[in-house]
Amino acid sequence: MKKVLTIAGSDSSGGAGIQADIKTMSALGVYGMSVITAITAQNTLGVHAVQEIDLDIVEKQLDVIFNDIEVDSIKIGMLASGDIAQLIKNKLVTYKCKNIVIDPVISSTSEFRLFKDTALTKLKDLIGIADLVTPNIPEAEILTSLKIENENDIITVAKKIKELGVKNVLIKGGHRTDNSCTDTLLLENGEIIEFLGEKISTKHTHGTGCTLSSAIASFLAKGSSMEESVKLGKDYITLAIKNSFPLGKGIGPLGHLVELYEKASIKY
Repeated sequence: MKKVLTIAGSDSSGGAGIQADIKTMSALGVYGMSVITAITAQNTLGVHAVQEIDLDIVEKQLDVIFNDIEVDSIKIGMLASGDIAQLIKNKLVTYKCKNIVIDPVISSTSEFRLFKDTALTKLKDLIGIADLVTPNIPEAEILTSLKIENENDIITVAKKIKELGVKNVLIKGGHRTDNSCTDTLLLENGEIIEFLGEKISTKHTHGTGCTLSSAIASFLAKGSSMEESVKLGKDYITLAIKNSFPLGKGIGPLGHLVELYEKASIKY
C-alpha cells in the first residue's frame, strides 16, 4: 500500500480540499493521510469564511505522520498564510520528502482570496523545493506578474516559474481565452509536453485543481514517471468530470468515486 499525504484546507461541502484529495486517493488505490492547514465555511455557492489552524497544531500533525509512517508522495493545496508555507517547507526539507506536488491555491473559483499577497514570497520559496507545481492560468499570472493570452505566453510563464527552483511545471489551461485545443502544458526537464483535453459541457467542476494534483501525487507514489502521472491524472479527472453531478444551488462536485457509486446503484 502506497501512502500519500495531503497538506491542505478542509471544504465543509466535501467537493474540494482535503475531502476531494482523500476521495481521489482512495479511488486510485493509495492510502490517503491529511494535515489540515485551514477550515473553510464553504458550499457549492462559494467560500464564505476561513479559519487558519494554529501553527503548533500544523507542526504537530506533520511530525506525528513523518515520525511514524513512510510517505511515498505529498500533495500540497491551500496553505492560508506565509507562516504555514514556511513551516511546511522547513519540515519537508528536514524529513527529506520526495514526490512533492504543489497546487498553489491562491483564490477560490468564486474569487474568495485564500492566500495573502504579502505571503507570496514564502509560497514561492516552498514551490522551489517541489517536484511539480500545477497552477491554473490566473495562479500562474499571479506567481509571475505576467499576462497569459496565448500558448507562447504559457511557455514563457512556465519557464519563469521553473526559475523558482521547482523541477517541473504544469500549467492548466482551463481558463484560456483563445481557441487553442491544448488545455495543459508540462515543462519537464526543459522539454515542453502538451496534453490535449476533451471539452466536457458541465458547470459541475468544483474541486478540479485539488483532484488533479492529488491524482498526480497518487500515481507518482505508485512509481509512474512524471509525464505518465500527469497523463493518468488527466484521464482520471476527465472521468470524474464526466460523472460530476448537481449538489446544492451552485457548482456541484466531481464523481470521484464513480465505480462505488455505480455499485451502490446510483444512476446519473
